This record gives sequence, structure tokens and C-alpha cells, in this order.
Amino acid sequence: MNRLPSILITIGVFFLLDLYVFQAVRTLTRGLSLDARRLIHAIYWAIPIVSLGIWIVTQFLMPADSLSRMTRQFIWTGLLIPYFAKVFALFFVLLDDVVRFGKWVISLFGDQAAAPSPAVGEPTIPRSEFLMKSALAVAGTTVAGFTYGIISGAHDYRIRRIKVPLKNLPKAFEGIKIAQLSDIHSGSFFNKTAVKGGVEMLMEQKPDLFFFTGDLVNNTADEVKDYIDIFKKIKAPLGTFSVLGNHDYGDYYQWPSAEAKRRNLLDLKEAHQLLGWDLLVDEHRAIKVGNEQIGLLGIQNWGMGGFAQYGSLERAAQNTEDFPVKLLLSHDPSHWNAQVTTDRFKDIDVAFAGHTHGMQFGVEVGGFQWSPVQYRYKQWGGLYTQGEQHLYVNRGFGYIGYPGRVGILPEITILELVRG
Repeated sequence: MNRLPSILITIGVFFLLDLYVFQAVRTLTRGLSLDARRLIHAIYWAIPIVSLGIWIVTQFLMPADSLSRMTRQFIWTGLLIPYFAKVFALFFVLLDDVVRFGKWVISLFGDQAAAPSPAVGEPTIPRSEFLMKSALAVAGTTVAGFTYGIISGAHDYRIRRIKVPLKNLPKAFEGIKIAQLSDIHSGSFFNKTAVKGGVEMLMEQKPDLFFFTGDLVNNTADEVKDYIDIFKKIKAPLGTFSVLGNHDYGDYYQWPSAEAKRRNLLDLKEAHQLLGWDLLVDEHRAIKVGNEQIGLLGIQNWGMGGFAQYGSLERAAQNTEDFPVKLLLSHDPSHWNAQVTTDRFKDIDVAFAGHTHGMQFGVEVGGFQWSPVQYRYKQWGGLYTQGEQHLYVNRGFGYIGYPGRVGILPEITILELVRG
């Protein structure tokens, strides 16, 4: 019963949004016959009633294990996409109300005697058909766009090639290629064939090193079991290395006991072993080519803004003074400005992160990029440089919540180290 208030509030908010956007539907159907209007209005209201009913039954009345993760994910997505579209439509309806209110205020000071009296039942200031059409057009475009983002964008993997100049790079490491994946979120996948194709794309690049920068699962270690056979095919002659992300600890799941949560983390670490990935837990490794070497540091999740700070860069950096170049795997890009770029760690040359997903929504055209996530993270996608230090933020291989991507596509990074 303690969930009842949140359910009622959610339904109330959705109902008010439905009611407000309904003004656009009512305006654009007023010229139709009575039967046509009734049919369209009935369809409009049937959609939220049915979708909300299914959501309530599946989320709150059915046992948690009665439906698969995928089914629940698509039910939630099917509910949210139309409401997300209605939020966009709301701005046009609200704009129309502002215009109508302004006209009403002006009419109070106009020549009332000269103005003809409106017919009975006719609104003094009717709604703008243009704005109402715009509202519904934007809503329809949004639904279509986010649906396409599921069908196509979720697995439209893109290879991004980046060169990073490092002045102290040993000659033996000139041209070394590093493949990076981040944010796999295996519990969200719904197309195993497409995921396999993404891994094959990565291996076609023949990387010398492979880095995974966290969030193998959404919540529980068992999510990855059906994908072990796919991701274990990732090989690199100089090593495959990984770190943990915020989702890997099970912090967003209701565990029956502290022991169950601890066991889950152990199972997740074992999954990294099954994949053949060397999991770095606040430690470092030497990467060797011939008689030369560079250092690789990896820490547990460390993030700002309420995210867990399990990692210890101090511990990982112990006894790394002699490496001419240091690379760092740290899941959350907010860690870079918080610690990595401080005087204590100025000798870390390149940090690799993920976490943001580019919010799975945005625009990237040529050199222009925008995503709502940039208002939360200063570094959210691509290469960033401060002084002689670099940060690369991978946009993520998988997805969570919304099972798709619009504009910000899943990424396979191929980063080449060069001397310079």
C-alpha cells in the first residue's frame, strides 16, 4: 500500500497532460461530423487508459518474475514515448493559451461597442488551428522518431577513430590501437544477433589493446550470462582490461540481504574472468612492447553528483612513478576534473570513461554536437584536452531505460596513440 500514493500521483500527472493536449485534438476535429469526432476522441482516450492499465497491472499487481526484463522494459517504453511526445506538444498548446490570454487582455481595453457580439456558444478568441496542428505534428514526429530509435538506432554501431598525441610515448608504442567499449548494459539487449555483429565490427579493427570502462549489467550479474559467448570473442595481443561502473554494484536493486548483494558482485567479477577481461580494482598493470612499457591504471566507480565513490586513485597509482605514459580507466567522466586533472595526478596522460550514453538522444552533425546530458556533464562524449592531459568519453555500446538511441548512436572507439 505504500506505493499507492506514487501510483496515484503518476496517474494524475499523466491525466492532466492528456487533458491539456486533448485541446489540440478537439480543435482540429470540430469541423467533422459528430460521429467522427466521437470516434477520434474515444481513440485518443483509449490509448492512455489501456497503456496505463497494463503498466499498473504488470508493475504493481503481477509477481516480479512473471514477466521477462525485456517485456517490462517495452511496456514501460510503450507508455513513456507517447507521454514524452505530449510534453513536446504541450509547448504549442501552452503558447496558444498565452496568445489567447494576451488577446483577451487587449480586448479589455479595446472598443467594445464597435466589436460584434459573438454568437452563443462561440469562443470569443478561438484556438489557433496552426498551433494545434503544430502540436500534433510534433507529437507524431516524436513518436515516430523514438520508435525508429528502437528499431534502428539501438544497434546502429558506429566506429569512431581518434588519434591522441603523447610527447612521452615510447617509440615501441607508436601507432598502438586501443579499442574501447563502455556501458554494455547486457540486461537491456533484445537483439543478440545485432550485438554479435557489433563485436565482429570491433574485432575487424584488429586492436592491440581492449578497454571496457564499466556497466556490464543494469543490476544483476545473471544479465550477462547469455552474452558471455559473444563478448569473450574480444581479443587483443597486449591485453583486454576492464573496470566496474556504477550499475555493476547492484546499488539500484532491492536485495533480500546484504549477503545477496555481496554475492552478486562476486558473480559479476567472475563474469569478467569468464570473458577473459583483466578487471582492475584500484590497481595497475604494466603494458609491455619489447623492452619498453607504459602504465595502465583502473579504479572502481568514482562519480560526482550523488554517484558512488568506491574507487581509490591513490591506491591504483602507487608505484607507477617510473611509467613514461599512464592511461586510466575510470567509468564516470566527472572523476576527471574532480581528481585526475589535479596536481597530484598530472602525470596521467589519457583517461577513458563512459557512463553518460550521450543520454541516448541528441544531435551530432559534422563538428556540432548537442545532447541534454551536457547540462549535467561537462565532458559527455568524445575527446577532451586540458593542458597535456586527455579524456575520452565513449557514448556507450548498449542502452538502459529507453531501449534505443536517437541521434547519439552506440559507439566502438578505436583510439590510436601517436608521438607528438
